[in-house]
Amino acid sequence: MLHALSRHLYVLAVGGGAAVFAAGHALGWPLAPAIAAWSAAMLALGAGLERWLPFERAWMRGDGDTATDLWSAAVLVAAVDPLLKAVLPLVAAALLGRQAGAAWPLAALPLAVQVVAAVLWLELARYASHRLHHRVPALWRLHVLHHGAQRLYWLNGLRFHPLNHALNVAVSTLPLLLLGAPAEVMLGALALTQPVLMLQHANVRTANGWQNRVFSTNEVHRWHHAAEPAEAHTNYGSALVLWDQVFHTYQAATATSRPQRIGLFGHGDGDGDPSRAPYWRQVLACCRA
Repeated sequence: MLHALSRHLYVLAVGGGAAVFAAGHALGWPLAPAIAAWSAAMLALGAGLERWLPFERAWMRGDGDTATDLWSAAVLVAAVDPLLKAVLPLVAAALLGRQAGAAWPLAALPLAVQVVAAVLWLELARYASHRLHHRVPALWRLHVLHHGAQRLYWLNGLRFHPLNHALNVAVSTLPLLLLGAPAEVMLGALALTQPVLMLQHANVRTANGWQNRVFSTNEVHRWHHAAEPAEAHTNYGSALVLWDQVFHTYQAATATSRPQRIGLFGHGDGDGDPSRAPYWRQVLACCRA
């Protein structure tokens, strides 16, 4: 049963998210908590499967990175995300001025089409932001916290510099808010994408097959964490790899393929590796030239 589950993990994640959204929309449930609960369930599923079907047993042992990942997860979930949810609508209203409440141009289309359109935009914006974080030195100093992970496991999907995360969310979400996208469209897009992100770093022996050509799976995303720049400058997609394929940055993956080493470019495992520093020192490191 576990092996069958590992072969359909992303279909389950996205299909379940769609089902939760559809049921919640039809029955009048509070959608945000329902989607958050499904995403948390996927995160827990990934953590559980790591114990039974680990891809790399060495990654099951912490190397001093767990505290960094826990701090990062706490900061993002408890502070950064709530702040963004409160501030971005206010920014949109201020930018629109008297036009606040502008008509959503896709309002006449079926809800499912609106949600898919929102997903395509969000993925494109986050693809572009991610790629820029690899190419622009000032942005790379933020993104380096994420790439400091020297193993991939369920928790380090939440290992991001707060400013890196805020920029990704702002550049993708704010344009939709300015266009008047209703909350249900934004939540529908979240229901389809967030569960994928919860499984993206899972240290699970999967056999994703065709799913690797659609979703940014754990098999695909391993290559993005390679310590070799030519391998790491690929697979920028957030939940999907559509835009990687369009812009020729897609690196194919299989159930057994993996980079030779995970981590920062040009750094080994010694004490001089900046990823060994405590979380707050890594966060503040972006301020140093």
